[in-house]
Amino acid sequence: MFARNRIAIAARKAPKSVGKPCPCAWKTPRARQLHLSPLRRGQDLPGPRSFHNISSRKAQPASVQDVDDLPPQPPDSSNPALSFPCLDAQEAKTASLSKRSLSSGPEPSYNTGIHGSWHFQDALLLDWGGVLPEFNIAYEHWGSLNEDKSNAILLHTGLSASSHAHSTDTNSKSGWWERFIGPGAPLDTNKYFVICTNVIGGCYGSTGPSSLDPADGLHYATRFPILTMEDMVRAQFRLLDALGIRRLYASVGSSMGGMQSLAAGVLFPERVGKVVSVSGCARSHPYSIAMRHTQRQVLMMDPNWSRGFYYNSIPPHAGMKLAREIATVTYRSGPEWEQRFGRRRADPSRPPALCPDFLIETYLDHAGEKFCLEYDANSLLYVSKAMDLFDLGRENQVKMSGMRQQNSTRYLSGEKGEGQGRSCIVALPDKPYEEQAPEAVSQSFSEPVASTSIKPPDDLVAGLAPLRNHPTLVMGVASDILFPAWQQREIAETLRAAGNRSVTHIELGEDKSLFGHDTFLLDLENIGGNIGSFLG
Repeated sequence: MFARNRIAIAARKAPKSVGKPCPCAWKTPRARQLHLSPLRRGQDLPGPRSFHNISSRKAQPASVQDVDDLPPQPPDSSNPALSFPCLDAQEAKTASLSKRSLSSGPEPSYNTGIHGSWHFQDALLLDWGGVLPEFNIAYEHWGSLNEDKSNAILLHTGLSASSHAHSTDTNSKSGWWERFIGPGAPLDTNKYFVICTNVIGGCYGSTGPSSLDPADGLHYATRFPILTMEDMVRAQFRLLDALGIRRLYASVGSSMGGMQSLAAGVLFPERVGKVVSVSGCARSHPYSIAMRHTQRQVLMMDPNWSRGFYYNSIPPHAGMKLAREIATVTYRSGPEWEQRFGRRRADPSRPPALCPDFLIETYLDHAGEKFCLEYDANSLLYVSKAMDLFDLGRENQVKMSGMRQQNSTRYLSGEKGEGQGRSCIVALPDKPYEEQAPEAVSQSFSEPVASTSIKPPDDLVAGLAPLRNHPTLVMGVASDILFPAWQQREIAETLRAAGNRSVTHIELGEDKSLFGHDTFLLDLENIGGNIGSFLG
């Protein structure tokens, strides 16, 4: 494949090749093999050596002949061809990863250092019918558990975070919430025993798509079952059971963790005391679903993704890079970037380029490049999809409860269903969605849209009713475009409508923070200060 790429590059540079389309990577025989074989065999991709042997074959003479057969072109162009150092860098990374696959394999061992791990041999049944015959939960903790084990705080993570929220004696690396945990910190380890896990579906020690399926010893890849936030929370409470913690002092989380924190209280109201949800929501809304969908599509279109069966091969680093760039756009705010970058270019002395040129472009490029091999691509797909499926409305809870009961009965009886692979096939509509006139859209709503709603939806009020007696802190940030502040207002209004008289709702205006969604990671004074005061 690399030999063919070199021919394609040479063809683009040579004047006589102008106008000749380059062969797309997915059209090569090798790409077709990677693309189709795992699905048909239900197996992982060939090992590192077989990948190298195939990808390093010399290009066939016919490819060269195709270039020679092109019609003659003018010897000189009106303008020189642009250079693309950003694409050169990606091609160089692919070549480097291919060489690594000869020995150790290019896929990183996703590990943030030493952590605790609990292995469960009892199966974990999942909401959508999947099952994990056995599973691991990676976790870390700080502070001391008191005698009656009543001072435990469960800290839920964001999408791509590990259990390493704070440094430990065995891992001195700073954690993702380093300043928020410790003696005298908002999560005060002089008072509380703080425990944080890597979620099921992740890649930092808990069972996920990159783990080995005990049935055949191969990577799950996209044979891993679809997950929900509730599945992740149930797995966490299995760990609490193993540690002998029957009741939490508090459930705390931000972003995806804010969703899980609410879910923990709804699923196990008798086992949770206080609830903290920062920059989260009670149900995923179209904008955030759309942004995560776009990230997944970009990632899945990377030929190296190979429908999830890329382990022991070249990981889809280019797709991961672009997905992270899209995500980063949603994590911060326009006003902040106006102050940080403005319209400044990286090097004003050079002509403009199609590769990263403005400072904001170089920032996004760096964010994507830094992340592209730090997190498993399949984990990003599965965990982000679980976020999309999140809905604490009563109707959805009843539906999922019925599905779980059916699946549990089937599993206990030894009956095997036709499997998620078939049941999850989605047929695209014959007629694509057509835009509607604004007045038609407004008339189609049976109630006002959530951002201007006076009364919370009855379905959501019923769904959050289990939290009516739980002191709850809900925080939002006005500059957040991924989880807009109206979604936190919706949580607070819904809890109050459900009868909760202990709701504290705080919204940070742009005078307090311009950091958008990432405020929960950066603002120790306002986010941390309010959490510390609420916990007491």
